[in-house]
Amino acid sequence: MTTSIPTPEEKLAALGYKLPESAPPLFNYVPYVVAGNMVFVAGQVPIGGTQEYKGKVGIDIDMETAQEGAKQCALNILRQVSDAVEGDWSRVKKCVKLGGFVNCTPDFVDMSLVINGASDLMVDALGEEIGKHARFAVGAPSLPAGFAVEIDAIFEITS
Repeated sequence: MTTSIPTPEEKLAALGYKLPESAPPLFNYVPYVVAGNMVFVAGQVPIGGTQEYKGKVGIDIDMETAQEGAKQCALNILRQVSDAVEGDWSRVKKCVKLGGFVNCTPDFVDMSLVINGASDLMVDALGEEIGKHARFAVGAPSLPAGFAVEIDAIFEITS
């Protein structure tokens, strides 16, 4: 008897999360590009959940809320990856890199802790081997539409 390995969506469901519906881009870009064996996911903001994550971290938004916003970005990234591989998670070989931007005050220095929300969710959904990634986390004076967090990603897939 073989035991099936849970999909990322099943792992997320066990944690109380669900991938959002695909949202069309609002401007002149595409949500992801497949180039060879790589998927480049456009910057994702924390939309699609039950909360709006807008404002500056350190003034309007506390650390825990900002981390939840980063998790919502990660869910949106995973939705785009799922679309790119047409739902076939066995094609996803590696989360290569996340790039995180945090809308924060000039004296805020914990951008890495905010983006950990997304990094932790990637590992929870994909496992250590596939989900662990290189990353950057930087502060920004503002982000599109006033969102607190924006994250992009690069994944390795098979054809």
